[in-house]
Amino acid sequence: MIVLVVNCGSSSLKYQLVNMDNEEVMAKGLVEKIGLPDSQLTHKWNGQKKEIKQSIPDHKVAVKLVLDILTDAECGVIKSMDAIDAVGHRVVHGGEEFAASTLITDEVMKALEKCSAMAPLHNPPNIIGINACKAIMPGVPQVGVFDTAFHQTMPAKAFMYGLPYELYTEDHIRRYGFHGTSHRYVAGEVAKVMGVPVEKLRIINCHLGNGSSLAAIKYGKCVDTTMGFTPLAGVLMGTRCGDIDPAIVLNVMDNHNLSTKEMDTLMNKKSGVLGISGVSSDFRDLGEAAKEGNERAQLALDMFHYQVRKEIGAFAAAMGGVDVITFTAGVGENGIEDRAAIAEGLEYLGAKLDPQRNDVRGKDALISTDDSTVKMYVIPTNEEIMIARDTKEIVSKQ
Repeated sequence: MIVLVVNCGSSSLKYQLVNMDNEEVMAKGLVEKIGLPDSQLTHKWNGQKKEIKQSIPDHKVAVKLVLDILTDAECGVIKSMDAIDAVGHRVVHGGEEFAASTLITDEVMKALEKCSAMAPLHNPPNIIGINACKAIMPGVPQVGVFDTAFHQTMPAKAFMYGLPYELYTEDHIRRYGFHGTSHRYVAGEVAKVMGVPVEKLRIINCHLGNGSSLAAIKYGKCVDTTMGFTPLAGVLMGTRCGDIDPAIVLNVMDNHNLSTKEMDTLMNKKSGVLGISGVSSDFRDLGEAAKEGNERAQLALDMFHYQVRKEIGAFAAAMGGVDVITFTAGVGENGIEDRAAIAEGLEYLGAKLDPQRNDVRGKDALISTDDSTVKMYVIPTNEEIMIARDTKEIVSKQ
């Protein structure tokens, strides 16, 4: 079975074509700046790369461009669109309706539209991508894989907020959590690397990047996570503020005469390590600035490391202990100094970092000492292969 994995952002489209017989990535690429003058496609196949710069006004044109290049005589990897057996879509918010990946039907699309209010930056482009694929590839099964689904095993004591109960029953306000596909993949992968069933492990997974979240995974199921009703909650991130006193929102809006939209922009796009440092949202830039003596850049890093370490302690308490701590995503996989700073002070848990083993980027690796009772690993995430696997499983049952 050949599966096309599609991940649509507001102005981008990431894709992978995967042969599920051996899970080989046949081709992958990125369409950037959709709807902008300088839009382009970067396509990679068989160790080669091709860039196409042209007008890409919308996601439907982007999908058509992707299918054209996948079947191109020069840089294509399949003879025709007919070779694609199914399409798997990343969908950020599935609400409480979807606790697992699902075949997309008209009823599912209606439910996704309702969820858009809870993820206005993410769900609309996800839906546009699905509709574009349906229009160009009628009859090809489409599967939705939800960032929120893995967290649906959280108990009510973990997902409820201290607000009037009616806001949950009527407006569905609760903790949902995100990065679920990544958390699920890493939990399964570290169990495989350790040779221990995931059902026997208490895992704290740290998905650390421009967007960051931690998940407490007890015996294969998520019991808590840092992101909340939206991906704005949790630890400090690239441009997102993370958890703050909610009264701050009212205070800032009053004092600076901000609209709800302006306040949303401030918290989502102007805060986080960017807002603290005034330098960048990129942790590599912050590291360089801090080495040059930039105190605000160092403060931003210190805050991030402290908050991640604090959540690790909280999740260990929530699970009655921890067996393994994993690091994944851009910062988690590549931030050698970030991992070292986070691990500093976790010795009380039995987690001891080995500096030599920690000198690694982008591959599965044990980074704790031999006598560390809590193991620590770097596990590169692979959300696309999880989407492809779910798509294959669901379509095979039809």
